[in-house]
Order: sequence, then C-alpha cells, then structure tokens
Amino acid sequence: MLRNRKSLLVPCLLALVLASAAPLNAQSFYSSQDLQFHAPRVPESVRFAGKTYRFDRPDLYERMDREFIAFSYAHTNAILMLKRADRLFGQVVPILKKNGVPEDLKYLMAIECNLDPTSVSVAGAKGPWQFMKAAARENGLEVGDEVDERYHIQKSTEAACKYLKAAYAKYGDWVTVAASYNAGQGGISQRIDVQRQKSAMDLALPAETSRYIFRLLTAKYFFEHPEEFGFHIKPEECYPYVAPKETVTVKGPIESLTDFAEEHGTTYFLLKEANLWLRGDKLTNKNGKTYQIVIPASK
Repeated sequence: MLRNRKSLLVPCLLALVLASAAPLNAQSFYSSQDLQFHAPRVPESVRFAGKTYRFDRPDLYERMDREFIAFSYAHTNAILMLKRADRLFGQVVPILKKNGVPEDLKYLMAIECNLDPTSVSVAGAKGPWQFMKAAARENGLEVGDEVDERYHIQKSTEAACKYLKAAYAKYGDWVTVAASYNAGQGGISQRIDVQRQKSAMDLALPAETSRYIFRLLTAKYFFEHPEEFGFHIKPEECYPYVAPKETVTVKGPIESLTDFAEEHGTTYFLLKEANLWLRGDKLTNKNGKTYQIVIPASK
C-alpha cells in the first residue's frame, strides 16, 4: 500500500540535506586504537574429557584459530551464554555425573543451542540437546502436541546420556562421540572404516562436523577463560537457577493449565516457563501417564 505523499516530505528533505553535506570521516568517530581488532591466542593444548588435544599441527591450529575468532566476535551469543551457564549447567552436570558421562560434554549444549533450552533449529531439532523427533523417541522421550520432552531439561539430558554412552562404547573417544552427535554414528563409522583412522580429529569430515568438534573444544576454553576473549561478566550479572516451590505428581488429565496454575499459587506464564515440555494449554493424558509438574517459587 502506498504511503500518503506528506509522509514522504520529511525523509526526502533529510536526504537532500545529507547528500549536500561533506562526506563523513570515520576518524571523527573512532580513534585508530578503537579500530584495532585482535584474535585471542590459541593455547598449545586443551584438555577435554580426560584427554589432551594439542594444536601443534598447522591444520589443527588454523581450525582452532577460526573458532576462537568466531567466539570472540559473536558478542550477543557469547555474553548470553556466559549469563545462562550456571542456571543450565547446574541442572545438567549432576545427571551427566550420575550416568558416567564426563562433565565436559555439557559444552555440547553451548554448540547446539547457545544454552537456550527453548531453541529450535531450522531442521526441527528442539530443546537443550537439539533432538530430532525420531532420535528423541529412540532415546525414550515423549514427543507430541501437548507434551514434548525434548524441552524437559532433566529428561532430555538423560536421553543425551543414553546416546553418548552408546557412542563411547563404539568409539572410545569423547570428541569422536561429539562428532557422531552432529553427523550421526553411521556417517562417522563409515569414515573411520574408509580412512582407517580412530579419532575424528584425524578424519576428513563434512565442513559442519569438522567445525563442530573444534567449536566444542573452544567452548570449554571459552567458559573457563572468558576474559581472554574479551568478556568480563560479574557473578551477580548471571541468571540464577531458582529452586521450585514444589513438584506436583499428576496421573490424570488437566483440563486447564491456567486453572491448575492458579490452584497452586502461580500464573500460567510462570508455570509454562518452569515446565517447557508442556506445549499446550491443557494436559489430556489419555494413557494415564505420571508426570512431575514443577511449581515455580513466587520470588
């Protein structure tokens, strides 16, 4: 729809004024020092899941350097991940430890969803561990219109542990396990057989997977040394995990989650925020399953 001609008058006059003005000099806005950009130094090695990975080979150094630069200048995601880390890692790490999965595998979530548990990929992968529907169901998660446990932080982490442990039993190397999390076990196993190598670090991989494993190593170093990437987040600036007021066991249907929330002293919005896996405004529960619904604290 065309705009009213009067609405075009001011922008046109402004354009004429700007066109007649002298060209702007960048130096009037930025000093030469402001325009200097630096990449953080790549360390000689990074220790990940009990194994030391060195970057003394030129190709390994360059691949790691690329991810260091990417983390340094993706400011929005980097800052948000640092702020979200304690809240999400605090819930996930105990589950990893219980299942015998190294704590460092928590950084997969940084690569998968930028530590945003509501994340949805272009391909349709969802939740903190970015499960596709089929993989989620294969690993014991319920996926439906009203309940999608890919968003359930605890249950999706249990499902991720199931996958990771099975992959480790096959490869015996956690970085190769991570590569399979991105490319699938079939693709990694085929390349191992054809190329006669044992570690994903030494495989010719699809570009996305090749970057994936170096992003994972970079993520660990980034969270342990954010100041080297130019980020300084104070503890009080981070998003805290707030323990729930209570957890309610539900075995039947809930006709209205709004009514359910009010009955338990909270709001529909806060209830859904605390239970991301509840995707609708009711819980039909035709099969009489048992669900644990978190009631958030009022403060």
